[in-house]
Amino acid sequence: MSERDPPELSARDLIVRVARVYMKPRWKGWVTALLAAIAVAYLTTKLVQIIEPATNDLMVFHKPGQLIILPLTIALYAVARTVAQFIQATLVNRIGNGVVGDVQVQLFGKLVRADLSRLRSQHSGAYVSSVLYDAGLIREAATAGVINYTQNLLIVLGAITVMISNDLVLSLVMVAGLPAAGWIMRRFSKRTTKAARGAMVETSALSTAIMESLDGVRVVKIENREDYEEARVAEVVHRRQEHLIKGANARSRAAPATELVMTLLTAVVFAYAGWRSLNGHMTVGAFVAFMFALGTASQSLRQLANLQTVFAEGMSAARRLFAALDVEPEVRERPGAAPLPVGQTTIRFEDVGFTYGAEGPPTLSDVAFEVRRGETVALVGPSGGGKTTILNLIPRFYDPSCGRVLIDGHDLRDVTLPSLRRQIALVTQEPFLFDDTIRANIAYARPDASLAEVEQAARAAAAHDFILNLPNGYDTGVGEAGARLSGGQRQRIAIARAFLKDAPILLLDEATSALDTESEAQVQAALKRLMAGRTTILIAHRLSTVRGADRIYVIDQGRIVETGDHDSLMRERGLYARLARSQDLEAETAA
Repeated sequence: MSERDPPELSARDLIVRVARVYMKPRWKGWVTALLAAIAVAYLTTKLVQIIEPATNDLMVFHKPGQLIILPLTIALYAVARTVAQFIQATLVNRIGNGVVGDVQVQLFGKLVRADLSRLRSQHSGAYVSSVLYDAGLIREAATAGVINYTQNLLIVLGAITVMISNDLVLSLVMVAGLPAAGWIMRRFSKRTTKAARGAMVETSALSTAIMESLDGVRVVKIENREDYEEARVAEVVHRRQEHLIKGANARSRAAPATELVMTLLTAVVFAYAGWRSLNGHMTVGAFVAFMFALGTASQSLRQLANLQTVFAEGMSAARRLFAALDVEPEVRERPGAAPLPVGQTTIRFEDVGFTYGAEGPPTLSDVAFEVRRGETVALVGPSGGGKTTILNLIPRFYDPSCGRVLIDGHDLRDVTLPSLRRQIALVTQEPFLFDDTIRANIAYARPDASLAEVEQAARAAAAHDFILNLPNGYDTGVGEAGARLSGGQRQRIAIARAFLKDAPILLLDEATSALDTESEAQVQAALKRLMAGRTTILIAHRLSTVRGADRIYVIDQGRIVETGDHDSLMRERGLYARLARSQDLEAETAA
């Protein structure tokens, strides 16, 4: 199965979308910050303009009346500019962090609702990288980048205006160098864009490598592969550093290169201004003001060169973000989908076929069977035969490639997903527990459940006694993925969760295969209570656990090859009988 990949957005589309989605809800604060930036640029220009009269009146003409007025005017402009800078910085920080929060929540929401096929096609480390890394880059470009770019651009224009008002010819000499500065910024911007994209890819790879090593730390240690894992992560770090260094080099070289152009122009200006001054065509104040304006313009141009990198990284991050957000899941509700009524909960597969990937071999072919209300049906067979795939089609983790899956005659693609999944409880071989309390994990499907209801579910799952023996009882934290509990304890908490949900359909996927004999006996007793009165489909590797099933379907290579109860299948001497005899022989040998 494949998902429709959205077309890559153009730079203009990215800018418009970022503005509409993230900036429009904060337009008042953003506009205020922009006005503050404009005020900073205006006041900076006024400070430049006042240099000429200050120099001439105080240093050349020695006007005593200006001794108080001009310094006071400069101080007032400086204070006003500082206030505007404070307002700008405060608003940019608030807006920027709000944008980060929106991006992270939106991306996580998309991921948590994505198809299982999509989530399993890429390591979780890549998603973590997008949530944590890309959001910050978009923030910098959309807030500080735009506002600071506007501010510095206006400062450059204001400085040029002051220079033109002082000496047109000198200003034309300076302006002639701006195309060279612009060419330099564009050249280095392309390099930073390429480096930013590479750094994003390697950041995802780094997150993946670290999470993979930590998730498999027991395997790493038992196989003495610490050095290998360290080298593997070091290689990814090295590749990432190469991209980061290239980007940093481009950033660090763009500003000095721009500054070099401006410094060379300054040398020309000095020579020409000196010649004009010797001929009496330029005052000292005009020259000082011109040079001050030129220095201000050079500093702002340096900032503009640095901001090219911020925009390049932000655009790359936005492109990757929207590519993730725009993927349409294959499993989604049809228009007009109705809630699934609570009825008899009879499940029927009609000639169902399924294929992972667009061109992969079929996993299921012509699967057809029915499970009536209250029945227990077992799926058995060799590993990789398609049993878990059948189970995954019922809650619509995937959709069949052909055929239909129905509950009480309703095609699952015609009902709403929440109403379907409310009627299904799932217990797997490796139950997942969140890093929270036992109470929160049991009540995950019903967070409003009372403690009495949680305890009742735990008792039914044979978990109440061991929970009371824990340091904080039901408020005991279970650790990452339930690491502080044994396998049997985790399994019974998962069963308690299913008891509390009280769904009419129960799916059990190898729920006891990973347990020791004592734990298995406790879990089996809890499962027997849980299965009572429910429509149950179970997958079991140990055939001794399916003998009481109403019907057993033997699945091999994606097809149902045998059907019947335990006794009839043993008499047929087919695949089921061979599997049963093989397990009996293994048990005798182990004994």
